[in-house]
Amino acid sequence: MSTTIQERNVRTLPGSLALLVSFAMLGIGTWLLVSGIHPGHPELQQATKVDPANLILASLLSVAVIFVWKGMFTMNPNESRVLQLFGRYVGTVRDEGWRWVNPLYSKSMVTLRMRNFETTKIKVNDVEGNPIEIGAIVVWKVVEPAHAVFSVENYPSFVAIQSESAVRILATRHPYDGHDENLISLRGHIDAVAEELKREIQTRCRTAGVEVIEARIAHLAYAPEIAQAMLQRQQAGAIIAARQRIVEGAVGMVEMALAMLSKNKIVELDEDRKAAMVSNLLVVLCGERSTQPVINAGTLHQG
Repeated sequence: MSTTIQERNVRTLPGSLALLVSFAMLGIGTWLLVSGIHPGHPELQQATKVDPANLILASLLSVAVIFVWKGMFTMNPNESRVLQLFGRYVGTVRDEGWRWVNPLYSKSMVTLRMRNFETTKIKVNDVEGNPIEIGAIVVWKVVEPAHAVFSVENYPSFVAIQSESAVRILATRHPYDGHDENLISLRGHIDAVAEELKREIQTRCRTAGVEVIEARIAHLAYAPEIAQAMLQRQQAGAIIAARQRIVEGAVGMVEMALAMLSKNKIVELDEDRKAAMVSNLLVVLCGERSTQPVINAGTLHQG
């Protein structure tokens, strides 16, 4: 944060109190005018006169009433006013309702409501060099109005640009997809990626007095020029991963079958017969098509 700006709240007066004061000044001014009038004498051809002192005081009170009215303003829920006096930061008003402050203060309205926007879909290379299209939705709000007004030129535009920059950097740190469970991928680890994106945007927007509430990937796809090729690659990777699981399961089932046959002494198998049985079981368990049983009427070895 900038060391020259310290966020501070300013206490204000109720607008109704200021209105009563203004009515009181109007009443006093009217009384001064009435009491200062000196009627003339028609027979002496004298005109009605007004006491100059009373006239000046009544005029000053009228100006003061306009001055008081200028200091009144309305504050809606989740709104704030940043006050300045001749270019110097005075404080921030957060009180709701009809309020009054020094009329010489200039007031800049800053909403504290939550906002959201969707970044443009940008094309960037992931950590493996594959071109991808990525976009995000960001939910944010202003928590320090003074920093939002004085630290950056246009804080909504600042948040939008910094969010796009954070999305671009995030995409270059991770692969689009990955089969390694220990490696965070954009498509496979949605929550982890969203949390990292939120931290990245928050770091960049903290200077503007902004709090990032949520940030999530809204669009993620391979670039059109490689989409078909990467789809085939994904399919091939999925097939390989599935085959690997099938083989691991088949080997475990074969080991369990041999162990149970040996434990229960159902049949005694030499090494050749074990090898033949393992081969047959693997064919049955790993094959894509249904196997056809073959009845062996003879012995395993001939001769």
